[in-house]
Amino acid sequence: MSIDPAGHPVDQWRHDHNFNLDTSEGERRTLLVVLLTAVMMVVEITAGYLFGSMALLADGWHMGTHVAALAISLFAYRYARQHADNPRFSFGTGKVTALGGFASAITLVMVALLMGAESIERLIAPHVIQFNQAILVAVIGLVVNLVSAWLLQGGSSAHHHHHHHGDDHHHEHHHHQHHDQNLRAAYLHVIADALTSVLAIIALFAGKYFDWIWMDALMGIVGAVLITRWSIGLLKETSSVLLDSIPGKQLSREIKEAIEGEDDNQIVDLHVWQLGPKSYGVIISLVTHEPKDPEHYKKLVGHLHAIGHLTIEVNCCRDTSCAVQF
Repeated sequence: MSIDPAGHPVDQWRHDHNFNLDTSEGERRTLLVVLLTAVMMVVEITAGYLFGSMALLADGWHMGTHVAALAISLFAYRYARQHADNPRFSFGTGKVTALGGFASAITLVMVALLMGAESIERLIAPHVIQFNQAILVAVIGLVVNLVSAWLLQGGSSAHHHHHHHGDDHHHEHHHHQHHDQNLRAAYLHVIADALTSVLAIIALFAGKYFDWIWMDALMGIVGAVLITRWSIGLLKETSSVLLDSIPGKQLSREIKEAIEGEDDNQIVDLHVWQLGPKSYGVIISLVTHEPKDPEHYKKLVGHLHAIGHLTIEVNCCRDTSCAVQF
């Protein structure tokens, strides 16, 4: 227990900087997907070399890089959990999952570039493909990808519970921004794997029945383009969190309405940034002619339970000339 110089306990005023959600379910499901993907990676790479399929080989190596990326996601979960109460992290470890998602997105871009380069090479110099064996392995790979996606999608539903900070109200706030970027990155990896498996199957059937050998390499290029597009979207989303970009306008607007809707309060400075998947930090500087205790203003925004850390500065002005016009 902490006490002030006068001997009074002050623990009740301390801030809790553990803004992470319970990620144990997402961590467990990610581990299962890592194991499934690793096994399928070995099978597809081996089959790709043995049966001469570029689409199958690309899917296998693609899976290999996804194993590494999914391992990053798993590490991010465990690191965030183990250091959740570490005082060295000023606002907790909620952004570790965003960092994991960012690293995974970079990996996806690298995978896409390698797939595209190898596919172009095979388009110029086609290889002999053993279609029946390659199709069988590709179908098995697709099944594994779909199971993995189902596991991660189930895990993401566990992240839709809302974190409450000092109130018992249940409101939906910024639902579209409540994604765990780490879990989303893992999900995108297995969806990308599923896509390359589907493209490989299409290419192999086209080669087998229509003798379109070039389809095998072409599908590798198509997959690379789509994966690059997904990766760029994930990079933008995670980098905005890491750089403390304002997470949309809805929360800022609701804060202003709650504070400025009473008396003559005027917000002159407002900072909003994301601390974790469902938690936001807020710093408010307001001017008023009749200042009240800071707790009064905290209660005005208390129903916005998405706020995990709130700091309010109250400035008193007796002169009407200091009123801010918005």
